[in-house]
Amino acid sequence: MKRILVTGANGQLGNECRTLAESISNVEFVFTDVADLSITDSNAVEEIFSKNKFDYCINAAAYTAVDLAETETALAQLINATAVGYLADACRKNNCRLIHVSTDYVFDGTNEIGYYVDDATSPINVYGATKLEGEKLALLLNTETIVIRTSWVYSFHGKNFVKTMMKLMQERESLNVVADQIGKPTYAADLASAIFQIIFSGKEFVAGMYHFANQGVISWYDFAVAIKEIGGYNCTINPIASSEYPTPAKRPNYSILNTNKIEHTFNIQIPYWKDSLQKCMELLR
Repeated sequence: MKRILVTGANGQLGNECRTLAESISNVEFVFTDVADLSITDSNAVEEIFSKNKFDYCINAAAYTAVDLAETETALAQLINATAVGYLADACRKNNCRLIHVSTDYVFDGTNEIGYYVDDATSPINVYGATKLEGEKLALLLNTETIVIRTSWVYSFHGKNFVKTMMKLMQERESLNVVADQIGKPTYAADLASAIFQIIFSGKEFVAGMYHFANQGVISWYDFAVAIKEIGGYNCTINPIASSEYPTPAKRPNYSILNTNKIEHTFNIQIPYWKDSLQKCMELLR
């Protein structure tokens, strides 16, 4: 029987993995969050691996407060980099495969045609820099590691753009949304499904770097307009420039992840962003 450890189980991706796990038999899942397992505690990480024989570890734990990371640098570094090293090292020592989730923010956002997995990284904020270091540690310390970069994640769970927009559109007559940041939304349920397909499809586990995001390229403004249309809200959505909405952390203008490698390697069919958005909004309503 396969045994799978999922860290960050109370986050967006972790919760979607938990939902999917309910339909899978003959597999034992161990779901942990910070209250059960602090991945920043190397002794705690070593202990859980020594007491359990895991075949896979899905690391869905992360420090994701992009703006706050500019001042909470040490904490972001600890969770997004150092702790990933602890997990990767423990996985290697215990013959466990690691699937670690990273971000489009490892890129500077100057490439308008999309980023391939082997393109040069150049993060422009602390969050991106710490996630990049985590990627490197994961791949360095355990050769049986898959890193999946993703972007603009939303789901039924936790805080995210879709839930925020749905709330604000019910409360306000108009909203200003940035129109010059271009990327690809990712429904966390689709990402969880892709991870499970890698594990359970019977295809060879090919370690390395991959990208996953829903099909289609849009701006945050386009995303908001679609939420308005699907939800039937009367709120007016105004496109604005990033310069009109300054934030502590800079964001990449273009963070379009090319997903060819994960699609072809594991035969994964990635849904179109608007179809997935509709599914998520139906659940939220």
